[in-house]
Amino acid sequence: MNPKKIKLMDVKNLSILWDDGKEHLISLLKLRKLCPCATCLAEREKQSKSYIPVFSENQITIDQIKQVGNYAISIFWKDGHNTGIYEYTFLRLIGENSKD
Repeated sequence: MNPKKIKLMDVKNLSILWDDGKEHLISLLKLRKLCPCATCLAEREKQSKSYIPVFSENQITIDQIKQVGNYAISIFWKDGHNTGIYEYTFLRLIGENSKD
């Protein structure tokens, strides 16, 4: 399963049209909260279950998106964070479970 089209919608969501015709709208806040990079994973593991992260506007604004091979995208956030590689299977899972 691969995306046919990925585009930024209304500066708050990422729209992904999949090759099977399904389309998901994923909030940028959710994408940043679930950043799969090692630094963010370690930071989330240190927090208690009741921790609620607060993000600045720069942390949830996309500066650029680049394709990584034929299996993922890399998101470059406006605050300079860019080490998360969002695999298509991960994005599909987020989209399927997204209520945003």
